[in-house]
Amino acid sequence: MKDLVPASGYYYPNKMARILLESMEEVMGRNGLNALLNLTDMRQFIHELPPDNLERAFDFAHISNLTRGLDEIYGPRGGRGLALRGGRAIFSRGLKQFGALAGVSDLAFKVLPLQVKLKIGIPAVARIFTQFSDQTSRVEEFDDHFLYYIDRCSMCWGRHTDRPICYIAVGILQEALRWVSGGLEFRVEEIACIGMGAESCIFRIDKEPIK
Repeated sequence: MKDLVPASGYYYPNKMARILLESMEEVMGRNGLNALLNLTDMRQFIHELPPDNLERAFDFAHISNLTRGLDEIYGPRGGRGLALRGGRAIFSRGLKQFGALAGVSDLAFKVLPLQVKLKIGIPAVARIFTQFSDQTSRVEEFDDHFLYYIDRCSMCWGRHTDRPICYIAVGILQEALRWVSGGLEFRVEEIACIGMGAESCIFRIDKEPIK
């Protein structure tokens, strides 16, 4: 793939990168993942995944190149679908194990009203990334929705686009909301993207589940 995004100097922990690649293999198959890693000059991960530790060593540029590679192989629509599925798999496969969500699944949490669960759970997801990686995330609450901000985003890092492209984050948020709510689905839409010139990537999350 021409014009790969160069290293950013910002990182995710190896554990998150390992979860990402295992999740992409789950949705694409081994051959599909290998083709993507070859295309994006990440062949070192074909035979050996990042180690299962919290050292920040997986550059943002890897994520940006992977998302672009999905578009190149499968087209924008197919790449979007795989990124969404991959994001959901990332959360269900292991992201929920991170410390900032400890207690969210215990019995006391499960009996809370839905809106209280959302008020606690959505900022908890933002704290996971801010605490464990160089991705900075925050949440604002409004009457009928939340806004989830990613102020330093890997998915569109170094790219210039005419549409929002951070579908992995949408998938992660969709699955996190499903888990926090006990199985409900919520509308999550990226309404601003740094790749389009915005200051932050912003995701609108409706408070009411999809009927």
